[in-house]
Amino acid sequence: MNLPYAESYKIKVVENLHRSSREEREQWIRQAKYNLFNLKSEQVFIDLLTDSGTGAMSDRQWSEMMTGDESYAGATSYYKMKSAIKNIFGFPYFLPTHQGRAAENVLFSVMVNNGDVVPGNAHFDTTKGHIEYRKASAVDCTIDEAYDTQIEHPFKGNLDLHKLEETLKAYPARRIPFIVVTLTCNSSGGQPVSMENLRGVHALARKYGVRVLFDSARFAENAYFIKIREEGYQDVSIRDIVAEMYQHADLMTMSSKKDAIVNMGGFIGFRDEDLFRQASVYNIMFEGFITYGGMSGRDMNALAQGLYEGTRFEYLDTRVRQVGYLGQRLEELGVPVQKPFGGHAIFVDANQFLPNLPREQFRAQTLAVELYLEAGVRAVEIGTLLADRDPETRENRYPELELLRLTIPRRVYTNNHMNLVAVALKNVYDRRDQITRGLKIVREAPIMRHFTVELERH
Repeated sequence: MNLPYAESYKIKVVENLHRSSREEREQWIRQAKYNLFNLKSEQVFIDLLTDSGTGAMSDRQWSEMMTGDESYAGATSYYKMKSAIKNIFGFPYFLPTHQGRAAENVLFSVMVNNGDVVPGNAHFDTTKGHIEYRKASAVDCTIDEAYDTQIEHPFKGNLDLHKLEETLKAYPARRIPFIVVTLTCNSSGGQPVSMENLRGVHALARKYGVRVLFDSARFAENAYFIKIREEGYQDVSIRDIVAEMYQHADLMTMSSKKDAIVNMGGFIGFRDEDLFRQASVYNIMFEGFITYGGMSGRDMNALAQGLYEGTRFEYLDTRVRQVGYLGQRLEELGVPVQKPFGGHAIFVDANQFLPNLPREQFRAQTLAVELYLEAGVRAVEIGTLLADRDPETRENRYPELELLRLTIPRRVYTNNHMNLVAVALKNVYDRRDQITRGLKIVREAPIMRHFTVELERH
């Protein structure tokens, strides 16, 4: 017999969970104004809101925390992080920041101006927010296959090179600060970008004289998919795939709370020393001195160790397999999900799940509320609320994909938890025809509203 698969780690510390009643959850979600971000953590049984900063650090990461150097300037922890970034990505210059959106804020303050255009693959919410805050425009150049959840395309995160070139032709290079490539592409379902596509994007960028920026939150998961799905990479190590990927980038931002498996941290990587020096001014203004940038020394140590651990094939195989396990269970139960399964989350197709609910009543958010009421599982909407309003017309933007994201923290839950999530969603799916009232907005922020929006039953 072939040996069954087993996780590549063992559990050393556990945290107790609280099971609540449906009556309690009904009260709590009303008090939270039907926004799952407003729930207290103890009101949640299984928390799939995000994989950002919610992973379980390893014993080696915790040991690195104990040796953190908290010097204000020139800490050894900074140089440990600098060495890891140079070894893994090849960038000679970097700035630490406290998380990914802070990295975007610093870099975009230097590079993005009023009237600019930033093409990319389904820009993430904070990326689009930072672009539009500066009166620039994000242009989505994702391949069309990404917007059909039932097509089995191995690299749905790819940019459509024809769409990209048409955008590059339409504007002078000075109006395009960079092309954003999000690895993996969160907004289209955690879908990877192929090495072939990265080469193509880089070639077009060189042809038209613009830079390429990798949004690198889940770079290692992207490398894993290249290894198992792209011809010619099956025998190449994850570290070597990452090195080749980043030969096609001029810049990188990273929320290290994902693939570096830390609770807090981020950074910007540069090849251009002059750009690094310009951004350093903003880093000092917004984050802290350039050798800590909003991070403690212990966090920098854990981040450096996490970069090495996060690029181990054995770790990535366990991580992606668990995500796939949940996807397979949901598919077996008939719940419509984005296929193929992504690297950090399973995305439920809310348009197929609740087709009779008017889109104006926020299908994915309504589904998130129903899942919470069913079993105390907290997920997140990647749909109309996140898409926000058009900055010119102020009308709701209705994206082609209306998704509920079930985001799996790293090394936190077992497959028994995944089974509970799958059955809970199946129960909601079985009573979907009874879900006739969605949600409406009571109060919202002018930008990135989904974090703090207040809703009520329609």
